[in-house]
Amino acid sequence: MKIPSFLLLCASTAFALPPELEGRAEKTGIASFVVAPTRIAWKSESGVENPDNLFQPKSGQAMLTEVAPPLVLNPGAGIVIDFGAEISGSVELFTTMTQGKDMPSVRVRFGESFTESMAELGARGAQNDHALRDQTVKLPWLGKTSIGPSAFRFVRLDNVDPKIPLLLGEIHAILTLRDIPYLGSFRCSDERLNRIWQTAAYTVHLNMQEYLWDGIKRDRLVWLGDMHPEVSVINAVFGANEVVPKSLDLIRDRTPVTEWMNGISSYSMWWVLIHEEWHRHHGDLAYLKQQQDYLDQLLRRLTTYVDADGRETLDGMRFLDWPTFENKTAVHEGLQAMMVLTMDSGARIMSLLGDAESAALCSETAARLRKHQPEASGRKSPAALLALAGLLDANQVAEQTLKRNGPADLSTFYGFYVLNALAKSGDIDTAIDFISKYWGGMLDHGATTFWEDFDLAWTENAGRIDGPVPAGKKDLHGDFGAHCYLGFRHSLCHGWAGGPAAWLSRQVLGIEPASPGFSEVHIRPQLGPLAWAEGTYPTPKGVIRVRHERKEDGSIESKIDLPPGVRRR
Repeated sequence: MKIPSFLLLCASTAFALPPELEGRAEKTGIASFVVAPTRIAWKSESGVENPDNLFQPKSGQAMLTEVAPPLVLNPGAGIVIDFGAEISGSVELFTTMTQGKDMPSVRVRFGESFTESMAELGARGAQNDHALRDQTVKLPWLGKTSIGPSAFRFVRLDNVDPKIPLLLGEIHAILTLRDIPYLGSFRCSDERLNRIWQTAAYTVHLNMQEYLWDGIKRDRLVWLGDMHPEVSVINAVFGANEVVPKSLDLIRDRTPVTEWMNGISSYSMWWVLIHEEWHRHHGDLAYLKQQQDYLDQLLRRLTTYVDADGRETLDGMRFLDWPTFENKTAVHEGLQAMMVLTMDSGARIMSLLGDAESAALCSETAARLRKHQPEASGRKSPAALLALAGLLDANQVAEQTLKRNGPADLSTFYGFYVLNALAKSGDIDTAIDFISKYWGGMLDHGATTFWEDFDLAWTENAGRIDGPVPAGKKDLHGDFGAHCYLGFRHSLCHGWAGGPAAWLSRQVLGIEPASPGFSEVHIRPQLGPLAWAEGTYPTPKGVIRVRHERKEDGSIESKIDLPPGVRRR
């Protein structure tokens, strides 16, 4: 995203706060963008006048005189406005000059889907948790009112006054997100994959608010496990950004080492794994050293949750992803694998930090954990972790579990690790097929961001999310979901779903740091069924640029441009 020149000018100009605000006003790093509506998705059969005038050029300022007659919502009338894509932010309503100064109240309903914008509060999971999606607001005479923040693509407005018409000269949305460039990029011979990469990147970008959130409607919170796919995307798309260490430190400082982050044992392990990945990409040893005391205490605590036979005995909320939540066998499989991954990571980190004793303890614990072979549940999420941890052969896991029934039994969170396990087995073709069918299935039904969860089976006889549900069809948003995300409570923009952006950049373009901070890099392209792929990858030393093309003999010809200070290993 290019920063407008006038913003750069403002940034270079000295700005003095009044003395009363000095020391109390903090810059957030969040920018605002005005978004015009794209269409009217629905309007009541009567009572709506001049709806098309919403699309006339507007000034963004309440005016004594309007260039076109205002939108009129007579008492009881309503309208649904489509802004064309998922937005994190607010909607602004501009009221006009009227003879009387009595102004009506307007009911505002935000919707990530069309049907959510039409839903009554409490119906099929429609809720106001974390961000209000349904509220009634009194508007001023001749002014601008901002309503939000929330997450939405659609906004329904209803004039709930029994007598007074509502006159609106302008309606637009305010998109809030970090104004940062997409340093990473991905393009290939399959346009569907290109769109999936961009959607995955945008999904994570929307969640890069003051902290790294899980969702922009529900779960506007920092969840550590959910951060791991998000951080992987940030590394591949945006490079180093303050939102990651800021969020890691927030949860560390709010969680005594005697407790689990977010109350979930696996999430404390994800905190360790994120720190190693962050250091591999950015090479900031000073930041890693700031974590040393907490890391040492956490790793030592984790080693106490392994019995004499090498079986993990973790307490707290035992969680991998929602589809496996009630399957105790699957959860144990996954936690056993996560303990191995964390102990291996801890050994490397503590060795890097010069703590040989803690590194040895982690290595010994990992060896003990490898002696226990969990009972197989047949579920893809834990099987993928077992393959990634080296507890099972990746090729065997891919053939016996991951490829069974195609892209069924995936989640938008752990689907990332299924893709990574398929890549470890060398099966790039199946992984790309899963991405195209599973994440592409959301796009096929109107998504502009990726969801908290998704099951391709939901799409059978279901309508799209960007319009009314045809008679006889299911509502893909309101009729599905499970656990804490039933119906309209289901988030349609969840950062943990962005994994394909990181996967395509790392596995297809083949770019991985070979040493901390990218002083050395591995570039091992895997095109699978693709004819070509090209893109960029951010590093602390500059952007890597690659293009890989399959030649007639099947070999791959690569053009690689490395920034100074980066050597290919």
